[in-house]
Amino acid sequence: MLYKLYEAQHLALMPMRYMAELSRGWFGHPFSPFAYAPFARRLAASSDLFLRVTQRYEKPDWDIEGVDIEVALDKPFCKLIHFKQSAAGKAKVLLVAPLSGHHATLLRDTVRALLPEHDVWVTDWVDARMVPLSAGPFHLDDYVDYVCEWIRFLSDAAGPELHVISVCQPTVPVLAAISLMASRNETHRPRTMVMMGGPIDARRSPTAVNNLATRKPFSWFEQNLIHRVPEKYPGYSRRVYPGFLQHLGFVAMNPNRHVSAHWDYYNHLMRGDGESAESHRRFYDEYNAVLDMPAEYYLDTVKTVFQDVALPKGRMFVRDELVRPQAIRETALLTVEGELDDISGNGQTEAAHSLCLNIPRDRREHLLAPGVGHYGIFSGRRWRDLIYPRVREFIKKHS
Repeated sequence: MLYKLYEAQHLALMPMRYMAELSRGWFGHPFSPFAYAPFARRLAASSDLFLRVTQRYEKPDWDIEGVDIEVALDKPFCKLIHFKQSAAGKAKVLLVAPLSGHHATLLRDTVRALLPEHDVWVTDWVDARMVPLSAGPFHLDDYVDYVCEWIRFLSDAAGPELHVISVCQPTVPVLAAISLMASRNETHRPRTMVMMGGPIDARRSPTAVNNLATRKPFSWFEQNLIHRVPEKYPGYSRRVYPGFLQHLGFVAMNPNRHVSAHWDYYNHLMRGDGESAESHRRFYDEYNAVLDMPAEYYLDTVKTVFQDVALPKGRMFVRDELVRPQAIRETALLTVEGELDDISGNGQTEAAHSLCLNIPRDRREHLLAPGVGHYGIFSGRRWRDLIYPRVREFIKKHS
């Protein structure tokens, strides 16, 4: 019902959005005679801000020049994409993007940094509302199966040596997948695994995200956050954690910051500061673009990762098979955390070292990036100048 109300609200706003578009054109276009009225700039800025706040944001483009993007594997819930370029002499990297609300394009800066020296493959998650019910459910176990399949595929199709980077949420299913493959003595095992800002052990330095997951009973999440996709989408009647609810949660973590950012945007428009206004648009075009998550996967993650903390307790099972990180012996491990990360607290990712205790010490490293928040781990100046060089050298060292 809530999902339908959300759709109805969007339809109800259409006349107001139409008027706002007209107002922005009348009072903001330099060729309009109304644009030179005393109140014109204020009306144009107000209309623009209203349109930005009420807009539906679609998945952004990757916007990376010099490469062709090819879908290598097309699964119902995820596409494995390849950034095609000359791969001669380049290490092959599987970048596992998070399935946690935003699109994989959030890792655009990560991909840009990797491309000059690496052959890059990325997991591009599909909005669950676009997946028909006939595709079946998608559980955390299915996520682990996907990771195993990607590793096998890349080891067979593009040469045996593979390096896996997981950002945020996928650190858990990626570690589970590599652990299972090691336990089975599979030949397709990555040379390195780089885990960045993920909740391997959510008990360490708990954040607001961890506290919400542990203070509410499991039934609360199922009753309040899970809804069915409306009729207008291919995934009609699929149970999902809707993107608009996730976005509300993102904003609620730092409401004052977002209010200030939009007020600043309004003032940029008033002053005619086009460069600052465009910077705001670029950030929020990405930040506001969200996708629906499959309900089964989301609820499994709440239960397994945050409430039961099953992986560090040695109690995580994937299809009745125990996940044993101690089985990993050959894959080198680098963990990366941000000092100011307010989503995955300090120590949560580093916990992988105590679980992967049979990886030799000279094949394990940890980086705590000073002054870096959660998004700064994989995007922005500190990622490019501080974290990426460490990742690059780690991959070279163990290639």
